[in-house]
Amino acid sequence: MTAETGSRARQRERTRRALLREGRRLFAEHGYAGVGLSGIVAAADVTKGALYHHFEGKPDLFRAVLEEVQGEVADAVAAAADARRDPWDQLTAGCRAFLTASTAPDVRRIMLVDGPAVLGWSTWRSLDEAGSARHLREALTGLVRAGVLRPQPVPPLAHLLSGAMNEAALWLAGSGDPGDLDDVWAAFSGMLESLRSP
Repeated sequence: MTAETGSRARQRERTRRALLREGRRLFAEHGYAGVGLSGIVAAADVTKGALYHHFEGKPDLFRAVLEEVQGEVADAVAAAADARRDPWDQLTAGCRAFLTASTAPDVRRIMLVDGPAVLGWSTWRSLDEAGSARHLREALTGLVRAGVLRPQPVPPLAHLLSGAMNEAALWLAGSGDPGDLDDVWAAFSGMLESLRSP
């Protein structure tokens, strides 16, 4: 790679990062419907042609922003779980980390509100499956195999718990009271405890 080629590659990456950064900020502040391409390119200080070089349009940019947000949440969940040794503690720490991360206003707006509406439920769900939901399913599978959880089919259980966490995160983000996280966690952890083997 020549110095000139490397410089162009770095510039393209800077442009892409600026579009993702400003797109995320604007989508979080105004919602998907409230943001136009002209606002995104002006905020990123690039041309519409530069945007179309990296993304097919606003939906494609939004999807890339959503994937970035979901990846950050999945990383937070994995880090919280990996900090524990006991598999049950890993599950509970990961679930709490998901609820905590999902209450951030930009995460809530992009991942939980606009994500399903913009991309459609099926596409949004498949992206969720690739991140946090996959980790949840793997953790539950291990706990069932180890006898920590009562024997039961894991896929429906994972979907039920994931749905409960998404709903709880939406409620928390709208409540505005930081103390509500403890109340939600008390209810959710009680649900988890009820699944344990005697």
